[in-house]
Amino acid sequence: MQPLDPIPVHDVGAAYPLETLGLETARANALIDGATRGVPRTALRALDAVSRRWLAKQDSVHLGEIDAIAAQLGRPGAYFLSVNYEWGCTCRVAPSPEGTSARLVRVLDWVTHGLGRYVIAARVAGAAGPFVTLTWPGYTGVLQAMAPGRFSAALNQAPMRRPLGQFHLDWAVGRHRVWRMPHLTPAHLLREVFETAPSFADAKRMLAERPISTPAIFSLAGLKPAETAVIERTEDEARVHEGINAAANHWQTPGWRGHTRGNDSAGRARQMHCVSTALDPGFGWLIPPVLNWNTRLAMVADAREGRLIAQGYEVAGRTSTPATAPLELST
Repeated sequence: MQPLDPIPVHDVGAAYPLETLGLETARANALIDGATRGVPRTALRALDAVSRRWLAKQDSVHLGEIDAIAAQLGRPGAYFLSVNYEWGCTCRVAPSPEGTSARLVRVLDWVTHGLGRYVIAARVAGAAGPFVTLTWPGYTGVLQAMAPGRFSAALNQAPMRRPLGQFHLDWAVGRHRVWRMPHLTPAHLLREVFETAPSFADAKRMLAERPISTPAIFSLAGLKPAETAVIERTEDEARVHEGINAAANHWQTPGWRGHTRGNDSAGRARQMHCVSTALDPGFGWLIPPVLNWNTRLAMVADAREGRLIAQGYEVAGRTSTPATAPLELST
């Protein structure tokens, strides 16, 4: 068997989406090729136009950055992929096995091929302190990251509302609702949290209070063993579940309803409640249903120790298998 390629690690500044695009242009183009395979360029241009109008309407602070990324790429898709929000994930927040710190266990599921193979680690010099985000060249949001000495966090997609009771009609209604929202996307809010929040408490407050464009589920782990929370969000409401917890793609809050996302959300959450928080690059706990054909990334992060392990995955048959060598970072 051929050895797996490592996940690239880049030290970058506040403009890291554009910097990583310059450093990994070939990787970015390969990812977009996979993400847009079978989609006509005319359709991509139309999706870009709608996405850019929405970003301009909400006066997005990232619009100029995305404009520059689109110009550097020189192909359609940059605007749409920057606001695309269609995935399922599973997370756990709990103390380390030794009981000395808080840890975040994260599995990213997304149907797009290439996300596991082309993932990178960007060590960002943020205003409130450095952080490491597992991301992709030119991507402007944050889906999972670890800030040494502050906190670790990840974003899960929330259930889809059921206004009409039929999945595809409900999806269309939901998209229309998003385009009318003047708020940050959840991934852009999480980026702002890592850039500006000095502590677990500040991160929790921002994730619970700031309006967002679409419902989301945030998992947050601080430094102390008791600093763990899952934050369930609608656009302007929050329910904070303190303590050891797991999150998938369904609501825990009583009375909140919606279409669950991804493969066996309830089963993934039950299994994730039991997985180890050890910083073991073997990822022996990653088994079905948490591991499935959409799995693209696994990560365990400890902000107190400043350590992170990760591995990219791609689909192989009915499940996913490693697509990168394990990454071990200590900051």
